[in-house]
Amino acid sequence: MFIRKTVALLTSLRLTVVLLAFAILLVFVGTLAQVDEGLYGAQAHYFNQWLVLGVSFHGHTVPIILPGGFLIGTLMLVNLVAAHIYRFRFTTKKIGIQLAHGGVIVLLVGQLATVMLARELQMHFVEGEKRGYSESISDYELIFAAGQQVTAIPANLLKEGQELKPESLPFTVRVDKYWKNSAVTFRAPMMRQTQPPATTNGVAVNFDFSLSPEAKSMDQKNVPTVFVTLTGPQGSLGQWVGSGWAGDSATLQSVTDYYQSQVGPEMASRIVAQLGVPQIIQYGGRTFTLVMRPARFYHDFSLTLVKATHTVYPGTDIPKDFRSRVLVENPKSNHEHREVEISMNHPLRYGGFTFYQYQMTAGEVAERAGVTPSSVLSVVRNPSWLTPYIGCIMVGLGLVIQFVQHLWKFVTKRKTA
Repeated sequence: MFIRKTVALLTSLRLTVVLLAFAILLVFVGTLAQVDEGLYGAQAHYFNQWLVLGVSFHGHTVPIILPGGFLIGTLMLVNLVAAHIYRFRFTTKKIGIQLAHGGVIVLLVGQLATVMLARELQMHFVEGEKRGYSESISDYELIFAAGQQVTAIPANLLKEGQELKPESLPFTVRVDKYWKNSAVTFRAPMMRQTQPPATTNGVAVNFDFSLSPEAKSMDQKNVPTVFVTLTGPQGSLGQWVGSGWAGDSATLQSVTDYYQSQVGPEMASRIVAQLGVPQIIQYGGRTFTLVMRPARFYHDFSLTLVKATHTVYPGTDIPKDFRSRVLVENPKSNHEHREVEISMNHPLRYGGFTFYQYQMTAGEVAERAGVTPSSVLSVVRNPSWLTPYIGCIMVGLGLVIQFVQHLWKFVTKRKTA
């Protein structure tokens, strides 16, 4: 009895209608919530969750519970598969509708695989620089490096009051404060006389960090800062600051641009040089370097930026073309060593990744700024990138077959009438 009721529920058309209604409602509230939570925040809160606890509406949180995108998608998949097995007969007359349903199943599975497996990264380098890794756009990690040994603590573990004891470190890391977004200010000589630094160790001696509201728009980025106290068996090693402002090349460049407009290129370079200086911790005869940087994804191959080319239309500043000529080296693939060009509409597909031309500082822009030409590649890994195409082809072909079968049946009846 219970099995029959369960099968009846899972194959029910009413369940399909209810799930579609919840899906429409979720899309509606998730779209409105982008105003308060931003695109990525709303995506994580509403669509990449099993349950939604509370809905944002014009700065207020409405205390209701809704099924999240994962739950709706999973139930729709189960409902569709169950109905397909128990209701439809596998005959040539039903091949069109079966193919269309199969295409919808492929789309649902593909979307779930994309959410779970896809990654969006970036690769920053200047001419002549080699990169064997890509960096996350939004995720950071606190790094303690001692020679070749690197201990990475993901930012999602840096919760205020948390004590972390990685086995590879001879000291305990206690999180005093963690800000998801922060601002940085250079401590000018006059400020140093009136206001003491947050800590007398490392980068905080020359810079002040403050809490900033979380970034919501697509053109803004959250730059985290963490205050940690390091404690070993022999006592405290003091409080230290790890900040994305000091460990991320993109944010260092933005700080450089800001101070160039304020005090000129020479003084700006001096200020930023102090911000990017390594923070050294000496303990137990070992030397550790502390930095907060974007989370890295290491590749089995490397890319070296050979030439960055930025051309404009004659007589204007309108960009015409961006091109990065890179050297691909892969010791695991017959010692591959070749040069390829990546341009705006011609990405490089290699090693399961797709490298797109994203940003560039080259040509006259780099010459005027007095900097080495550089390039930023958008790096995407999506193992299920073919599933939308396959699913749409299956749905379209199934509907065409179904339509042709009904049209043939209609024409045949009229001829015999």
